[in-house]
Amino acid sequence: MDSRDFVNWGVAFDCGIEATLIVDPASGRILDANPAACRLLGQDRQRLRVTPVTDLHRGQEAQLVVFTEAVLNRGSYWSRGLAPLHAGEAELRLEYSGVLLAEGGQEGPAILLTLYDLDGHRRREIDAEAELYMRDGIGEWRRVQRVFQNIERESQLILQAAGEGIYGIDAEGKTTFVNPAAERILGWSAEDLLGQNVHAIVHHHRPDGTHYPEEDCPIYMAFREGRVRRVSDEVFWRRDGRPVWVEYTSTPIRSGARVIGAVVVFRDITQRREADERLRAALAEVDRLRERLELENAYLQEEIRITGKHRGIIGRSGAIQHILRQVELVAPTDASVLVTGESGTGKELIARAIHDASRRSERPLIRVNCAAIPRELFESEFFGHARGAFTGAMRDRVGRFELADGGTLFLDEVGEIPLALQGKLLRVLQEGQFERVGEERTRKVDVRIVAATNRDLRAEVEQGRFRQDLYFRLNVFPIESPSLRSRAEDIPILATHFLRDVSGKLNSGDLTLSEGDVRRLMAYTWPGNVRELQNVIERAAILARQGRIHIDLPAPPVRTEEPRADAEEGAVSRIGTRQIETRNDLRERERASILAALDAAGGKVSGAGGAADLLGMRPTTLSSRIKALGIGFERTGRRKI
Repeated sequence: MDSRDFVNWGVAFDCGIEATLIVDPASGRILDANPAACRLLGQDRQRLRVTPVTDLHRGQEAQLVVFTEAVLNRGSYWSRGLAPLHAGEAELRLEYSGVLLAEGGQEGPAILLTLYDLDGHRRREIDAEAELYMRDGIGEWRRVQRVFQNIERESQLILQAAGEGIYGIDAEGKTTFVNPAAERILGWSAEDLLGQNVHAIVHHHRPDGTHYPEEDCPIYMAFREGRVRRVSDEVFWRRDGRPVWVEYTSTPIRSGARVIGAVVVFRDITQRREADERLRAALAEVDRLRERLELENAYLQEEIRITGKHRGIIGRSGAIQHILRQVELVAPTDASVLVTGESGTGKELIARAIHDASRRSERPLIRVNCAAIPRELFESEFFGHARGAFTGAMRDRVGRFELADGGTLFLDEVGEIPLALQGKLLRVLQEGQFERVGEERTRKVDVRIVAATNRDLRAEVEQGRFRQDLYFRLNVFPIESPSLRSRAEDIPILATHFLRDVSGKLNSGDLTLSEGDVRRLMAYTWPGNVRELQNVIERAAILARQGRIHIDLPAPPVRTEEPRADAEEGAVSRIGTRQIETRNDLRERERASILAALDAAGGKVSGAGGAADLLGMRPTTLSSRIKALGIGFERTGRRKI
């Protein structure tokens, strides 16, 4: 049935007081609308007849579907969750009531939809109550007045008891009421404020003292714009001129559709704000201290880096200081370094110090002991091999160069590399490329080389046992590791360090060196250098009893060379198998021993721990020997030679 079929409904539909629509649920079309619906929706009848019901409920399609399904399933349903669009954009507050009609659209039954205007109903109820008052007379009116008086009295009690400050203003910004809490917070009495422009009295300046224009005041904006305004950090000014930090809410008061004023509820947050300020100050101090600690930590880390990168290199002699300066110079570069020196002088420690102080320190330091590799395995050890490259090659193997990619490769005893392999090693150093044994793929590496040897490589080159071009490639920056006998003043420091280290490992308690022990250690020639000293100290700690150690030094080496007839003064002459030292030799050895004692004692000659105490002689005797040997020293402990 179409809209024309509903003409027979007659006056009952057209003259109905409530707004009514007939809707086809299948198509969603409005089949008809009575005049009351046209007035309520602000649209003419013909327009509504061609308007889908969904167009009146844009954004509410889901609620409309639920309502329609409920009417179809139950036969009738009501809802207050729908609000149709008004042609004039007025807000409607309606109650929908839907009834399923037996006859309706072409595809099935229709829905009779009644729209109850809730605001209209409320107005009619008020009119009905007014009619009742008029009918019941003055008695009922007085009863209602008493009710309103009770309500006002209860409201006043609430305002009186409220802990927050509350005041009202009319549309002109004049104060209409003030509660006691507002009087207490602001220091103004209600009589001072009622009927006055409250903004000019308590809200005239901003926290920084600048003028606060009334048109910018959120309190007044609340009733001018008709919406609630909340502010959490402003000041009201007390009668005595002191600022009070407050948070407040300004809520508009309506009379129908017209805003007639606002109610302001505020709270004194001065103490809370002061606490917040103290907290912020404390947090700022924490941040400042954290930043300071970070800077100090960075400084300490730098100190640790500077000192720690030379860990293991112990000594205060000039030779050691010279090595450390060389390490500082060459470490930041990628230059190849050749460390020479006798066995046991700590060449690997120098290599590690260079690596730790370089930009490659985050990558590994790979050590290759060239003296321990069988000749036939050198190439595999250096460059790796592919599976099946030779008998026993059961799997792929990564070589030392590949392991050290991005880091440092330490070639210990580099003079032991076979001559046949030196050319391949040179190619890797020059081009940064190599192939694994049994593999054609060329691989690239970025490796820094530090080599060490106890041989005279220059002599090896002259004798054809070492390639000259490889020697020059390795010897970009030479460092000579001094023998222990050339830095005798470091012996007490090294011995103390080794003793402390081995005591911790053996858990043998505190072990100390006596003066006699130090003298014996400094008098020995140490052919095995620092490694031999470490072994002697470890053996002494193992043999220690009741906290006392015994230094067991090996016998001096037997010399079999015949004495030279033309030996000059200062040379060591030998008769048979007995070693004889000249006066100059004795003088130099005594001089070195005194210098070492002075260094160990920090330049102090007499007293406990002084050089004389360490050497086991009288201070006056030591002073005479110092003068006789030409050793100058200052009271600060810095000696002059």
